[in-house]
Amino acid sequence: MDLQNKTLLITGIDEFIGLRAAELAIAQGMKVRGLQSSTNKDKAQKLGAEVIVGSITDAAIAQKACQGVDVVLHTAQLSEEAGPLKDFREINVAGAVNMAKAAKNAGVKCFVHLSSVMVYGFNYSDRITESGPLSSDNNPYCQTKIEAETELLPLNSPPDFGLIIIRAGDIYGPGSIPWIVRPILMMRQKLFAYANEGQGVINHVYIDNLIDAIFLAVAKDAYGEIFNITDGEETSWKEYFMRLAAMEGASAPMSIPKDEMKLFLKLRNQGQKLFRKKADILPESVDFMTRPHAYSIAKAQRLLDYKPKVDLEKGLSQTKNWLQNTDIQKLVK
Repeated sequence: MDLQNKTLLITGIDEFIGLRAAELAIAQGMKVRGLQSSTNKDKAQKLGAEVIVGSITDAAIAQKACQGVDVVLHTAQLSEEAGPLKDFREINVAGAVNMAKAAKNAGVKCFVHLSSVMVYGFNYSDRITESGPLSSDNNPYCQTKIEAETELLPLNSPPDFGLIIIRAGDIYGPGSIPWIVRPILMMRQKLFAYANEGQGVINHVYIDNLIDAIFLAVAKDAYGEIFNITDGEETSWKEYFMRLAAMEGASAPMSIPKDEMKLFLKLRNQGQKLFRKKADILPESVDFMTRPHAYSIAKAQRLLDYKPKVDLEKGLSQTKNWLQNTDIQKLVK
């Protein structure tokens, strides 16, 4: 599909991924419409996007948003590390299926679902491919990402309606809450540490690399396909967080055994609850920060000719420039 002058609907357009996708899409000559739950339309409208306010779980809103659209990029999700399964299912499964069905009914040609490498769970083989075993490991985010993929794939029916699934790695860059904002804020409070000597691999993907991969998949009509997307670099957790600290000018973080870190965060969260404060980091986040291996991106390289353009050094440099001009405390809800 030639994306020039096509109309792209982005769900979650006011969030980190959706906002950058809108900016890059408009720069490439696409018309952009956004669907968001927040009533503050300013950020997306300043980019030149049309914005509809409503829930992805509302059938009427979804149908309205999809009218006259060529491609849907579904980024809206509940991406906490833990919480009630029913809440995750409402957004990550029911919301995704509602949007896909509305898109199909409205004559949309392509639906891109932003999934996650977390469908493989926390313990998986090195260089796992898209055909590898899926595992929720009793985590609601992992579980509902798997369930969404399972329900969406049968809707694929090209050439009338093509569905593409992107399993994104650890998305960082200007605006990333889990991999930039939250650790930087913790470092500023001298509270940040990594677990188990920083062993294992962070499968970082710079936001622009991810969006490049998405547009490549749409342009190449990769309907019915699933792609792992990372930067293709094997960076240890220790190296990543050390580089983040150096970028911030913070002292080097220390290492704490995984079980001790989980206990500390559990006690910290209990204290925050006493003062009616929202937990800034959950014990379950440690599982996400101690994953052992890299994911294979060979399929995306082969079928899409995907070549990540921004490496970690350049990505962190661009993020540093953004940090110097942004009050990141305001980004934490």
